[in-house]
Amino acid sequence: MSAAAMRPVPPRVGGYAFDPTHGYSIEQLLTVEAPLPPADFEDFWRARYERTLRIAPKLKLRDTGQDVASWRVFEISYSSTDRVRVKGWLLLPLGAAPRRGFVIGHGYSGREAPDTHLPFPDAALLFPCARGLGRTHHGTISNNPMWHVLHDIHDRNRYVLGGCVEDLWQGVSALLRMCPEVTGHVGYLGISFSGGVGALALPWDDRVQRAHLNVPTFGNQPLRLELGSIGSAASVQRFARRHPRVRETLAYFDAATAARYLRQPVHCACAPFDPAVAPAGQFSIYNAIPGPKSLFTLTAGHHAYSDQGKEEQELLREIDNYFRDL
Repeated sequence: MSAAAMRPVPPRVGGYAFDPTHGYSIEQLLTVEAPLPPADFEDFWRARYERTLRIAPKLKLRDTGQDVASWRVFEISYSSTDRVRVKGWLLLPLGAAPRRGFVIGHGYSGREAPDTHLPFPDAALLFPCARGLGRTHHGTISNNPMWHVLHDIHDRNRYVLGGCVEDLWQGVSALLRMCPEVTGHVGYLGISFSGGVGALALPWDDRVQRAHLNVPTFGNQPLRLELGSIGSAASVQRFARRHPRVRETLAYFDAATAARYLRQPVHCACAPFDPAVAPAGQFSIYNAIPGPKSLFTLTAGHHAYSDQGKEEQELLREIDNYFRDL
């Protein structure tokens, strides 16, 4: 746990119809347990992983001619399940072969451009857009998080989050196909939406050696359905009140349950105050990780606060150190 881990929980902030801490202290958050998995949870995910890796990525790469910071920027697309063409960006180091590689996810608002502030100048950086979000428009999948999170939620085999996990696995395949020299030196960074997707995906994929999950969502679905929230979680809550059987689907898409199976070292940034991703869900993901793990406690998530920029720089330095020996 970092020195930042014991920051006091911030006071209630106006503008919300509920207390975004839900009354939890840091000490209480560190005791929240993950739900037990359905009996076939592991079989469900391992079978999906094996099916996904049988799909050829069929990469397409376009040099944009742009150099940004330490990288050359390429547009990339690759094939995933359900005939989805995932689109995004691949950044390659200037003047040298990459020493390591990262797959980097996005929040539920999607992604419009790659991040160029990351402290990995010697790395290949893949920025995929999950199906329905950012550049990866697909069929009837809405890019509005309130609807995206409900797409095919009635069917565990078709629920959109499963497809987003498969898009991530295929992203790893694409990265290794383009840059085979980074094999054995692959990291993952996920925030909010992609933090939760990462927790669902990584237990079954030993091609990724180390991960960072920032305010990850989809953790502890029973609590997620009960604790006051805004955004996509509120949308699921409203739907589940009318269709309670979706709880059966959500049991397979619980990032805290999946975290029980993680074996890679994981660095988490969790917030005890968060109106969009209930803190108890975030911390239950961290608590469930059985292997090596580190925690950086943010003052708040999905909410602006004083010294936020300074704290983000502190976190970035910690992430840089965490992945230094990847």
